[in-house]
Amino acid sequence: MPLKIVRNDITKMKVDAIVNAANESLLGGGGVDGAIHRAAGDKLLAECRTLGGCKTGKAKITGGYHLPAKYVIHTVGPVYRDGTHGERTLLESCYRESLALAKKHRCESVAFPLISSGVYGYPKDQALKVAIDVIGDFLLENEMTVYIVIFDKAAYKIGEKLFTDIAEYIDDKYVDELTDDSYKRISINALTSMAPHKKQKKSDIDSFEICDCKAIFYEDDLDTKLRQIDESFSQMLLRKIDEKGMTDAECYKKANIDRKLFSKIRSDVNYKPSKQTALAFAISLELSLDETEDMLRKAGFALSHSNKFDIIIEYFISKGNYNIFEINEALFAFDQSLLGA
Repeated sequence: MPLKIVRNDITKMKVDAIVNAANESLLGGGGVDGAIHRAAGDKLLAECRTLGGCKTGKAKITGGYHLPAKYVIHTVGPVYRDGTHGERTLLESCYRESLALAKKHRCESVAFPLISSGVYGYPKDQALKVAIDVIGDFLLENEMTVYIVIFDKAAYKIGEKLFTDIAEYIDDKYVDELTDDSYKRISINALTSMAPHKKQKKSDIDSFEICDCKAIFYEDDLDTKLRQIDESFSQMLLRKIDEKGMTDAECYKKANIDRKLFSKIRSDVNYKPSKQTALAFAISLELSLDETEDMLRKAGFALSHSNKFDIIIEYFISKGNYNIFEINEALFAFDQSLLGA
């Protein structure tokens, strides 16, 4: 998966490069900076002494020494004052400069801490938004696996309003599910009582949708359904990509899927994806809820209001927000699996 949010100790990450939230001296400090220097050993400090420091918003690279990572990319984040002194621009630069160095040194994987969100005081939700925006833009143009490493849940925070909105939406949908089931049972009983002299078959009732005590038949385009009835998930995905006028690369990058997995899906007409992968493509293609349900059925899945993960996905689709990286922010905040491979 190109972008993952994980809980871990960044010094334990087995990646090509880890990013150090350093100070301008590059000679070590507290927090992530101190932890990386301790884990890497004295040779890291010796190399850093030769670099002449680093300006805020810039980045420099060294060896990883005793770390599992081959490289350490040191970047200096801004101290947060009030948000009106160029803090966001400098923080964006930290991520861009670090990613550029990783690309220059042919890194296939890189792990970031949440830069400036500790003693430098950058609000955690805003710091996360900057990280997601810059890394997301980079991954739309480049092939790399990028991790945002959160040491503990207390260090992770999405916007309070977004969190509240999603929490309320989840609560509402759980209530709706219970209400709808109860109403449906009452409505079916009412329907069967309308014809007391004719025994009603279950199959007769199942062919109706109960709404305001009226039975409404579904009408479908028979020709279209017949053409697509034997369509596999892979075939549907490729058809939708063509219908949306997208390239394969645009689709799998927006879906947070790596190129190798997409190649497997394209080459195997019977490929069975995970639910997270199927939904990632539905988000990438900006499908409606009905279209998303159709795509999920091709993979053998469905959305349910008894599943918090599904309700969060429904929330974003209903809001017309198809930014998969923002969706994954929310999923992580609610302890759910992330979208993608």
